[in-house]
Amino acid sequence: MLLLKFLKDILLSSINLLNGASGWLVFSYIVAGLLHDVITPARFHKSLGNTKISSIFKSTISGMCLPICSCGTIPLGISLYYSGAYVGPTLAFMASTPALNPIALILSYGLLGKELTMINVAAGFLLPFIIGIIGNKLGGDELRKPNLEEEIMLASLDQTEKIPLLEKLKSGMHWAIHDLATVLSKYVVLGMLFGGFILTVFPDSFIQKYLGNPSMLSLWNVAILAALMYVCAVGHIPFIAALIASGASPGAAITFLMAGAATNIPELLSIYKMIGKKTAIIYGLVISIFAFSVGYLTNLWLMPGFKPAINFNKIDNSIESANKFLFTLPEPLKYLCSLIIFLFFLKAIYPKIKDLSRSLAKQTR
Repeated sequence: MLLLKFLKDILLSSINLLNGASGWLVFSYIVAGLLHDVITPARFHKSLGNTKISSIFKSTISGMCLPICSCGTIPLGISLYYSGAYVGPTLAFMASTPALNPIALILSYGLLGKELTMINVAAGFLLPFIIGIIGNKLGGDELRKPNLEEEIMLASLDQTEKIPLLEKLKSGMHWAIHDLATVLSKYVVLGMLFGGFILTVFPDSFIQKYLGNPSMLSLWNVAILAALMYVCAVGHIPFIAALIASGASPGAAITFLMAGAATNIPELLSIYKMIGKKTAIIYGLVISIFAFSVGYLTNLWLMPGFKPAINFNKIDNSIESANKFLFTLPEPLKYLCSLIIFLFFLKAIYPKIKDLSRSLAKQTR
């Protein structure tokens, strides 16, 4: 009975996590599909297919303008890479979108105070540049998609024949449905199941209790835990405020804030499978080390004597301002989007299940 309850709790936690991300995932699949054949690989390669700082800057600015969570950046970031962007600009885009989410920054100002918000903005703008430069330097054979030049040359030859816009959109959506969404959804669902397991073993009450006691967990442990968890870039701001109110140091809060928003297991799994092991290690490790370093410096600056910024008028105004920009799907639509992601997951694993059933049938003969 205890095992069944444990498995049920994991499943429910996983569904809740998927409901929070599925709407943005479906939206990102659609955007990636629509842009895939409209913006040519040659144009992407010319703009982001190099190791220049300007390319990292472009992808950082593009990412920070999108108010979506880290899971929502996966399809768009992978699409950038497969369309001709180097790994540096790709990682910079993936890091900047959740770290500099404009809605999260508004809530951060109201719930966490001016000092932590300033640190979050400065660190969130610096992180994409650091991770982009390191990705370009250490990417190795994952610096760009294999056979990229040949694909760009073939695509350029195809462009000599005028293709109607509608045909490009259809072709892009076909790629998004049958390639991008099918492959990525498999790793997203697996990652959400792992995230549900972590949240079941380490629920919010447990995390708040031990992060609220500075002697229990080091900043490094906080950085690793946050990097593995899936937390919404906006929804976890009140949780961070609760951590501070329960006694967590401002450094622990900012570490959890940055690492939690910028990466998670579904994202790392997707990067590992779609780009490569080296890129996934660079992304996870750089974010964890950077979040730890910012947390450490935050404690040096604000401790001792740090006081949580509890100003209810400011909090109310910030929440009201954030709500003007915040788009929340109705519950039925969340479940519909989660169902779509799950159907893509089933489509991805169906061939392996079919092969497994065939091998089992042969063994029983």
